[in-house]
Amino acid sequence: MASEAVYSVWAIPPEDVDVRCANLMTALRSDFGGPHFQPHITLVGAIKLTADDALAKLRSACQALRPFNVTVDRVATGTFFYQCVYLLLRPDSHLLETGAHCWTHFGYASSTPYMPHLSLLYADLSDEEKQKAQERVNAIDNALAGLTFQITRIALYKTDTEDKTLKSWEKIAECTLTPN
Repeated sequence: MASEAVYSVWAIPPEDVDVRCANLMTALRSDFGGPHFQPHITLVGAIKLTADDALAKLRSACQALRPFNVTVDRVATGTFFYQCVYLLLRPDSHLLETGAHCWTHFGYASSTPYMPHLSLLYADLSDEEKQKAQERVNAIDNALAGLTFQITRIALYKTDTEDKTLKSWEKIAECTLTPN
């Protein structure tokens, strides 16, 4: 029997947005600590699968997906490590449908509804520190609210959520979404 690992499916922002977010992430890490990770929008959270199964599910899920736009609502803070400071995305129908499509293909279920976001900082911070981090993001880049960009790439990552250094996290595969 093939061994299982923990995988996640991410929507990858275009290069200009990736660079913009990476710069914010670097600034936040220098002020508040936390591990380095690639800017992404999680479509499917941590799920245990074999490597072959994960790849097959990614390829199958991507066949029916088309490029789609996402829009930043605002900079927000969360209540746990993996959602410390993030860009909350507007829950438009195409983004929600893409998330639901991927959940179905991967057999993923969550006790909480899908909340589309792009994390900027993974850390365990006090509420006061989170507020400072949120203010720092807005001071560095005050034009994030309303930013709209197209997603054309979906990636499969191996993401052991027990590893808070993220050193074991790695990209396994990537699909490019093609228009009709």
